[in-house]
Amino acid sequence: MTARTQETERHPEVEAYLAVAAARLAPRTLDAYRRDLDGFARVLGHSPARAGVEDVERYLASLRADGLAGSTIARRTAAIRSFFRHQVLVGARGDNPAAEVQLPRRTRKLPRTLSPGEALRLIEAANGTTPRSLRDAALVELLYGAGLRVSEAVGLERGDVDTDQRLVRALGKGGKERIVPIARQTADAVTRYASRGRPYLDRRHRPELFLNAKGGALTRAGAFLILRKLAEKAGLEPERVHPHLLRHSFATHLLEGGADLRSVQEMLGHADLATTELYTHVSDRRRRELYFQAHPHARRRKVSTNPGQARKEEP
Repeated sequence: MTARTQETERHPEVEAYLAVAAARLAPRTLDAYRRDLDGFARVLGHSPARAGVEDVERYLASLRADGLAGSTIARRTAAIRSFFRHQVLVGARGDNPAAEVQLPRRTRKLPRTLSPGEALRLIEAANGTTPRSLRDAALVELLYGAGLRVSEAVGLERGDVDTDQRLVRALGKGGKERIVPIARQTADAVTRYASRGRPYLDRRHRPELFLNAKGGALTRAGAFLILRKLAEKAGLEPERVHPHLLRHSFATHLLEGGADLRSVQEMLGHADLATTELYTHVSDRRRRELYFQAHPHARRRKVSTNPGQARKEEP
């Protein structure tokens, strides 16, 4: 008997919750919640359905003692809270013992981005006439020009990009569909790949837009590798360039160009506006840096190597 079967028999309440949650959670989130609840059950030594407030607090204290990151603890707590909310909804219990538990503060790092010049260099590095070069150019254009997640980009099918109307249909987290406009340059790159590049790669009659050298669907790992090679060719740090960096750059450059926050949220497919607001801080930081670099009254003063001399303004 497998461990999963034993776990299912021991804790049917957890399996019942996961079966219902599968309708609204993305597969990866569901798998993470399963692991989190299984871990909680192992620490308890019994079904989470029988846990109380003290059990939850002791469990979270043990996670902090183990040195887990605040974001990891927050996710595990979210899984437990969601499980207990389900228990309350189905009438299995009258309280949610995880509802009032204090969570550690999550420090949110500002996303890194490419400058507009660096993004252009990366796009230009994909210039070429071979089938794979045309594919790579279309991929970079869509990642940067439409802000797609890498999973959305490699999951595109041929009909998902309307090059005439300049629109791309992306299937995001939780199966949510959104329509994102694309520039003429992006549409042209996709058109060139679809007509001159993809036919030479399509040996298996696949529905996906992006194919690998053997005719199969391009994978996430394949997309990462393509960007690293292009970054090296463009004179950028290969380890710094990845698909999500282009998504970050897409959002930041839109906001810097005057796009409103709600529109950017819709184009990114963010459920929470607070996630999109993070990019405004990146824009603010970049504006401050440019101000200190460019404005004569704001330039930083140099400290003279001679202590007896006064500080001089940078030329």
